[in-house]
Amino acid sequence: MIDRRTFTHFDWVIFLSAMALAAIGIVNLYSATAGLGSQLYLKQFYWLIIGCAAIGIITFFNYSQLERFAYFLYGATITFLVAVHLFGKSAGGAKRWLNLGFVSFQPSEFAKIALVVMLAKYFNEITVPRQGMSIKDIFLPGFILAVPFILVAKQPDLGTALILLLIFISMTLFVKVRWKTLLGISIAFLPLIPFAWHFLKDYQKARLLSFINPNIDLLGTGYHLKQSKIAIGSGGFIGKGFLNGTQGQLKFLPERHTDFVFSVFAEEWGFSGAVIVVILSLVIILWGLHIAQHSKDRFASFLAFGISSLFFWHTAINLAMVMGLLPVVGVPLPFMSYGGSFLLTVMLGVGILINVSMRRFMF
Repeated sequence: MIDRRTFTHFDWVIFLSAMALAAIGIVNLYSATAGLGSQLYLKQFYWLIIGCAAIGIITFFNYSQLERFAYFLYGATITFLVAVHLFGKSAGGAKRWLNLGFVSFQPSEFAKIALVVMLAKYFNEITVPRQGMSIKDIFLPGFILAVPFILVAKQPDLGTALILLLIFISMTLFVKVRWKTLLGISIAFLPLIPFAWHFLKDYQKARLLSFINPNIDLLGTGYHLKQSKIAIGSGGFIGKGFLNGTQGQLKFLPERHTDFVFSVFAEEWGFSGAVIVVILSLVIILWGLHIAQHSKDRFASFLAFGISSLFFWHTAINLAMVMGLLPVVGVPLPFMSYGGSFLLTVMLGVGILINVSMRRFMF
């Protein structure tokens, strides 16, 4: 039975902010892909329609259904991630896509939502000691993270694996962890950092080295970052105008429709346009945290916080990445970077936040 009162509490703040960003993203994709002979902006628009339908479906059902089906969602995600390694389609040296014939999708994107739901269920079911969780308490949620993290990292997809790790850390800290536990884990993992270097692919090592010294390979791995900085810096306050950017329109900027889509936008719309994108992103993130803070249901609170952390880390890392503050790790910008699986994932996240917000009055 659907409580009609829930629809009078529809969260227009989250929805309209997301729609505004998505609309800006599609217009920007038109510019970023001009001259490529493709219509990626139209494909993105179709995925946006599907995403809106997904929001409608999610908000129709009580978010508590996600808790009931958490094991199924998590298990299905792991199954798809394993299938990627067995039957996946390779592109750009990575095996990340599953081809169903009529559509290809990236299971690793949906793993972010599945991880949030599964962790929210676990944390809701345990009793957290007043002083916080110990290492023993973190072991099981750590295992919940480890399975998708390893499968995604081996594709390889360092960016998505990093997002999964940061979501886990954020949600665990939100629940509360003992300071001694944090200190112990930090001390245990610090010596392992040098060994992690040997597990990186050659192109990942090259990206890290280019970040440390951008001049080491200006025509190779350092080229992306150099062109991105030129694009953002040359936009000035009001930008060069729609379709008038040089780095994007003249194809100097690689990956301008995915990881570096913000650079294209900043060049054409300047600092003023970039601020609008940042403000809209902050509205979604901060309002999501507000929903988490004021949700009286524990599962809903963990769920909203997890989704908000997903949006935060994606936005923060992408913006820092294109400005040269972080290495290029392949993390797209929510609502603006091209990608059907990613857009559908963030729209599902929006749907979950709206769902939780709509039903806060019931508790």
